Amino acid sequence: MNYYNYSHVAELRKMRLPQERRISPDAVFANSERIQLGERIEIGSRCHFWAGPGHGRIVIGDDGLFGPEVLITAANYDYDRGSPVTRQPMKEDDVVIGADVWVGMRAIILPGARIGDGAIIAAGAVVLGEIPPGAIAAGVPAKVVGARNVHGANAPTKA
Repeated sequence: MNYYNYSHVAELRKMRLPQERRISPDAVFANSERIQLGERIEIGSRCHFWAGPGHGRIVIGDDGLFGPEVLITAANYDYDRGSPVTRQPMKEDDVVIGADVWVGMRAIILPGARIGDGAIIAAGAVVLGEIPPGAIAAGVPAKVVGARNVHGANAPTKA
């Protein structure tokens, strides 16, 4: 119960929450004062949204859909400045996810990731960099493997 209170309840109180949202009661947040959620967001079971401890932000557009166990982090340990790793400074960079993005189960989105509007991130993918709008990305690291056809917007033209 204590874990739930400090990783969910207390963190949600620090966040400006959208009017319309569905957030699983076992979703985990850290440094939520630097997390911005769009309207109509849906966050699945056991998702972890970790903004950086110093300045790294997570910004998500409207209509985002996050499957179970997605991890988004805006901070990671440096590893080139000696040992042990746990005593290294954190590297932080904003994560920006556009509107109408679907992130599949157990995907991981790392600091500095930029995901364009309408993109789909496959289950288990690891996003390190930029995914363009409307792209379907999969793999480790995530690569574009297709394009989303929204209302015929990406449909090939007929000859």
